[in-house]
Amino acid sequence: MKFAIVVNINRHEATELARELMVWLQERDLDYVFDTTSAAKLGVSNAAEIERLNKLCDIFISLGGDGTLLFTSHYSVTKPVIGINVGHLGFLAEFSKEEMYGAIEKVLEGTYSIHDRTQLEAQVSIGSDTKYFTALNDVVVEKGAYPRIPAFIIKLDGEQLSSYRADGIIIATSTGSTAYSLSAGGPVIAPKSNVFVITPICPHMLTVRPLVISDDKIIEVSVDAPDGAFPLNCDGHVRKMLMPGEAVTVKKSGEMINLVANENRNYCEILRSKLLWGREHKSGI
Repeated sequence: MKFAIVVNINRHEATELARELMVWLQERDLDYVFDTTSAAKLGVSNAAEIERLNKLCDIFISLGGDGTLLFTSHYSVTKPVIGINVGHLGFLAEFSKEEMYGAIEKVLEGTYSIHDRTQLEAQVSIGSDTKYFTALNDVVVEKGAYPRIPAFIIKLDGEQLSSYRADGIIIATSTGSTAYSLSAGGPVIAPKSNVFVITPICPHMLTVRPLVISDDKIIEVSVDAPDGAFPLNCDGHVRKMLMPGEAVTVKKSGEMINLVANENRNYCEILRSKLLWGREHKSGI
């Protein structure tokens, strides 16, 4: 079994953990390779372009936070990912650094379980080509630097839902419901729920609210504005600047992301620990 290791090189704790992990793997004669960026930071030679890791390796290890895991998931495709959290919230990266070796041992023994997570697929025309992007958390169209408030036109299965004047539109999976969508007022949705949520960002009508829809729907978003360019983000990465009238089509991807599960934790516990549900807070904290 060969491990692909992706590290958040901007976190000292993550790079130090990567060095410890290298020693642990070498002591057990286990094969591993870093993506080239991580390898350069660590000063090691066993590296490959991140686009090739899926072909070279059997399983991925993400050392960082949820952002690192999201980045890793785009290149792991369907290969399992062990998410080690050295960040803050860590909704996706379920394992602490103390749990890392136990998680790897379970993988080696074949006694691990998988959380399979639905992805979004965004389709957009770029010149004469049609480009496809995937997102585990969300696809977002924002007003960006546009000085006025544009209207975002949303269609479901070809039928117009509404035209929202807002700062943007978030289309999130159940996994992504606890990310940007949550901060914009969207609901928390349990993983593996077969739904998406459409969450307007700062809508300019009080009656506009997030909408939960079946994940078999095809969503189309375009911007009604006389000019300007509007960022299309997939999991926080700008993929294209949409021009007025250009549309992005979003639907359920045919490929799932496979995350190695932490069997010592369940979703209710994660919500309590990460969102501090059920705790009383002292005044001023």
